[in-house]
Amino acid sequence: MQKLPSRTRLRKSRNPDFKKQQKGSKRGLLGTLASNIQNQTSNTKSRLFVVWGVLMAAGLGLSIKLYNLQIVKGAKLTEQARSQQMVDLRPFMPRRPVVDRNSELLAIDRPVYTLYAHPKLFDKSNEEMAERLAPILAKDTAELVKTFQSKRSGIILAPALPEEIIDRVTSLRLNGLELIQKYSRYYPPDDLVSDVVGYVNVDRRGQAGVEYSQEKLLERPVQTVRLSRSGNGAVMPDHAPEGFLHFDDLRLQLTIDSRLQRIASLALKQQMEKFDAKRGAVIVMDALDGSLLALVSQPTYNPNEYAKANISLFKNWTVADLYEPGSTFKPLNVAIALENNVIKPDDMFNDSGSIRVANYTIKNAMNNGNGRISIAQILQYSSNIGMVQIIQRLKPSIYYNWLERLGLGQKVDTDLPFEVGGRLKSQEEFIASPIEPATTSFGQGFSMTPIQLVQMHGALANGGKLVTPHVVRGLIDTKGQMHDSPTRTISRQIFSAATAQKVVEMMETVVNEGSGKAAQIPGYRIAGKTGTAQKASPNGGYIKGARMTSFVAILPVESPRYVVFALVDEPKGESAYGSTVAAPIVKSVIEALIPLEEIPPSKPIEQQPKAP
Repeated sequence: MQKLPSRTRLRKSRNPDFKKQQKGSKRGLLGTLASNIQNQTSNTKSRLFVVWGVLMAAGLGLSIKLYNLQIVKGAKLTEQARSQQMVDLRPFMPRRPVVDRNSELLAIDRPVYTLYAHPKLFDKSNEEMAERLAPILAKDTAELVKTFQSKRSGIILAPALPEEIIDRVTSLRLNGLELIQKYSRYYPPDDLVSDVVGYVNVDRRGQAGVEYSQEKLLERPVQTVRLSRSGNGAVMPDHAPEGFLHFDDLRLQLTIDSRLQRIASLALKQQMEKFDAKRGAVIVMDALDGSLLALVSQPTYNPNEYAKANISLFKNWTVADLYEPGSTFKPLNVAIALENNVIKPDDMFNDSGSIRVANYTIKNAMNNGNGRISIAQILQYSSNIGMVQIIQRLKPSIYYNWLERLGLGQKVDTDLPFEVGGRLKSQEEFIASPIEPATTSFGQGFSMTPIQLVQMHGALANGGKLVTPHVVRGLIDTKGQMHDSPTRTISRQIFSAATAQKVVEMMETVVNEGSGKAAQIPGYRIAGKTGTAQKASPNGGYIKGARMTSFVAILPVESPRYVVFALVDEPKGESAYGSTVAAPIVKSVIEALIPLEEIPPSKPIEQQPKAP
């Protein structure tokens, strides 16, 4: 390659235009570079502004989010977190036991087991498994084999087996069986006190008796506790409050004496079978405070098998059904008349056998007349005519007011459930029609519950006070200390003590000389009154041939305290009267009551001469 002469290069370099051009190029390059730097700085600032803006926006957004989470939704989110970390646990608490006045067990919660079979897990044949289990479960072997063949798993063999049966099952050491524990209400006396105690259903809710009316006392208070849960959801018992599974040892004690209840039930059953009666009841009350020592109703049911019972038996008919008391109401009418001074204890009346009232003719039950008789003899012979004459001396308005004072037409404030109020005509109708006071004088034309009649006779036995019949004594501990006793209506003074005692002494003649001789017990002064009433029909009038036979007794006459009442519905036979059906029941009950309550004899007991 040929090189230019050096001079030529020099000449070119010294060319002023070239220098200017070169300087211009340098300035352009510098300008471009400066422009680029300026643009880069501007872009950097823009990026910084963008980054700063993004950071500021993100910070602002985060602040808003934090405010929303911690301030606005804080409480709700905290609660949600706690609900995931904690669990509310309400531990199972057994229902309180029920005991009688002597602490004999009447009802208790006990563990029972549901027995499941899973044939797919059997290591023995179905036949061999059935042969081993059938005797223990009281089932047929062939039926068990069919049961095992019906499903491969989850077969319920028994829904509620007691521990003693389960012990026998587990001792067989058979594979393929499963036990699930639960608690069930158990009634040791079976049907003895079912009309008082009642029963609980599968949801452990009381349905009858004190199981229903005393639900609050029988349920132990349970406090819900909050326990922590681990990451896998398991409850952490280490955080449980101390003693939260402990419960009190309180029991609901009743006034019922199971020994007396058993004897009364047996005596009632015997008479009902003898006279082929429809139903019956026995009530024993301590008139000093109204506590019921016995309350028997037949027919009854076994609360351990309540599902098999007729639903009508769940209501105790001594408090839930009405009846016309008949002649057992006559002593109360005598007390009303004495209290109003329209008669004197030694007054005499003429019983001709019939009496005309308005357009009606009233007769004695036997269609007989008794001639000239005293008030005591009116009770002895159960004279309807004599009672009508006594009540006719009272103004109807005053008589009606006294019936209301006694509580007729009202409910008895007892602690047994499903009680109904009695029925009494309106005051206007009662006063306007002379037949109403007349029929009421011998216990017809109105209705009441058996428990109310006992309450009224209690007023004769305790000096004139109307007390509240009750079966609940209260909550006691294992040492017998009382912790909670229900408040009851304060007793009301109805009759004077003198009037009450005089009527009781008149009733004594019924047992000694009148229709109540079947209730006599040597050495004891017993007052009583028989009743044989027509049975009222729900549709009005009376059921032909149907009777309600009853007997009420008060003892001891010299210091009255106890009322014993028996009522038998629709006994069959021509000889079925209060004196023949109900009085023997009362006698049997009193014979048991005397040693149980340690009632001393009223007079020396004459020794019967020994047979030679």
